[in-house]
Amino acid sequence: MEKNITNPLATESIPKLLLKFSIPTTFTLMVSYLYNIVDQIFVGQGVGITGIAATNISFPFTIVCTALALLIGDGCAANISLCLGRREQEQADKCFGNAFSILIIFGILIVLLSSIFLKPLLLLCGATQTILPSAIDYTKIILLGLPFMMFNVSFTAIIRCDGNPKYSMKAMIIGAVINIILDPIFIFIFDMGVTGAAIATILGQFVSGIICICYIPRFQNIVFKKQNMLLKSTTIISILSLGLPSFITQIATACVQIVMNNLMRYYGAVTIYGSDIALSCYGTMMKVYQIAHAMFVGVSSGTQPINGFNYGAKQYHRVRQTYFTAVIAAFVISVVWWIIYQMFPAQIAGLFVNNNEENYIAFAIHCYRFYMMAFLVYGIPVVTASFFQAIGKPIKALAISLSRQIVFLIPISVLLSKLYGLDGALLSAPIADGLTFLLAVILIIFELKYWKKQVFFSA
Repeated sequence: MEKNITNPLATESIPKLLLKFSIPTTFTLMVSYLYNIVDQIFVGQGVGITGIAATNISFPFTIVCTALALLIGDGCAANISLCLGRREQEQADKCFGNAFSILIIFGILIVLLSSIFLKPLLLLCGATQTILPSAIDYTKIILLGLPFMMFNVSFTAIIRCDGNPKYSMKAMIIGAVINIILDPIFIFIFDMGVTGAAIATILGQFVSGIICICYIPRFQNIVFKKQNMLLKSTTIISILSLGLPSFITQIATACVQIVMNNLMRYYGAVTIYGSDIALSCYGTMMKVYQIAHAMFVGVSSGTQPINGFNYGAKQYHRVRQTYFTAVIAAFVISVVWWIIYQMFPAQIAGLFVNNNEENYIAFAIHCYRFYMMAFLVYGIPVVTASFFQAIGKPIKALAISLSRQIVFLIPISVLLSKLYGLDGALLSAPIADGLTFLLAVILIIFELKYWKKQVFFSA
């Protein structure tokens, strides 16, 4: 109980807390996505455009597993923060025990189901007949490391709310270093192609996952008990309900990836670039996009333990201050990445292939600039959704999370691609970004007006 009274979440400077929790989380997620970027760079240099397209086709599997991991990890972390703020230690312990069990179950199921239906799933993700063999070789190995990646991503949120975000960052970095060292060895020295890239990836994920699991005895605010692993419906619902916005955001990303892959394949075939170049360019862009997205997720996730604890402790002025600090940080990040995408698309795309691939570079420049045209406002909805999630209002968080990908981007991309081909598909992203920004602004204005009406800040 004394720990809750003196918890720095209730007293320490908001900017200092946000840096403390956001930076390690951001680096952890960036390193997680770095696995795929490193694979694509080495595969692109060693195998070529077909190899890049193959790893791109398998990327939705990673996104889905990340979604499941965030569903459990963010939901568990948000519940633990709220419980600790209300001084409900026993419920916080039960929450972690149940989350640990769910992670094990989901990890096993994802490997079994994906292995059984691998070929039809890859075709659904947009694989062409020329890409399919390499995609199968790569994905069937990647699946073996995904459960450990899920532990890493989930434990990032849980360890963060325990007050030690640097630990999970170190675990992820160690895994990434292993992957970076082994990738060129397996691809170039042993001439193993996409198979070598996949093996290097899962070895890194395995090490990172084990390191995160080893943190369990070191928890400061949670006590792990075997009996708490027995699943309880009310605890499961509380975890999944608060983790649902993060899950939906990632699943929506997977849906967008699948739809856009198929649009690139279909409409790319009738251009001078062809399906494989269109798929490859979109794939490399999305890998770099995930690095930018990781920064926003890091900032928004970093606010969750601060907002959750202070909302539970009824320190509403600190919740409001945290939100606006995060908004400023997200906007600055958005501006920086917008400049990068608009000014240096050729340099980014050139990392993945040899310089003589002129058609690839030409389409990549066009692709990056169109798709990221409205990235200036991308981060604010992410932060706003996390705000609603942390204060226990998942419906509003879900509305924002769903809007960009499912409500706006996918329908608009399908409609505009029928009218304008590849350009129509790419222009759907900036339109969706603008509409989602407007929705987030409207929801937060109404929320803060409600707080003022309820005299939340009178204390």
